Amino acid sequence: MILRALLRRRPPIHDLPTLAAFIDQNAAFVVQKGIYEYARARAGHYAKVLFREAGFLQAVEQARWRAYPLGLAMVAELVEGALTKQDSRQRRERLDALTDLVLGVFDRYPVPQALGVETWTEARAELARRLSLIGLHPPKWAKDIPESFARAYFELMPIHEQLRGADFFTIRNYLRVSMCNIHDELIRRMDIRAIEARLTPQPE
Repeated sequence: MILRALLRRRPPIHDLPTLAAFIDQNAAFVVQKGIYEYARARAGHYAKVLFREAGFLQAVEQARWRAYPLGLAMVAELVEGALTKQDSRQRRERLDALTDLVLGVFDRYPVPQALGVETWTEARAELARRLSLIGLHPPKWAKDIPESFARAYFELMPIHEQLRGADFFTIRNYLRVSMCNIHDELIRRMDIRAIEARLTPQPE
């Protein structure tokens, strides 16, 4: 019974809606988990008190929405790399289709009240810019994808910068391990041929 339930929650990735759901869920999970766990670790015994303060909760809300596009970009690069390592032909066309898919995921969400229209619009533009850079270099190993994102993510932590100390490397390592775990799940679940076919323009 438990095994069947797990399998139902993690269906094979063989079409674009399922791929979009995978990207969305993992992007949100990895950035939110890092924010909450880091804040709790930094607060220590005062975590329960801190998480009841309105000002802190507002900072967390801002942090998680600002970080969400970073998560989308990292998971998208993970997907693109898995596909390109399998078949590097028509990489540009496939990346364009993947970019449209990821921006469509972003656009599902209304403007977060914690950010406002201007900031959310800027976040979308920055996501599009980051996605456009993926094709400018060979596919990276999963553990290396966070290198260009870790600093921006770390700076979003809802903890005063003077209290963060040398924690950047801890956050970077968290992202590296997370990307490896997401990659393993992706490879287990994704029907590469089916996804390639759906992201690659077919000759008329």
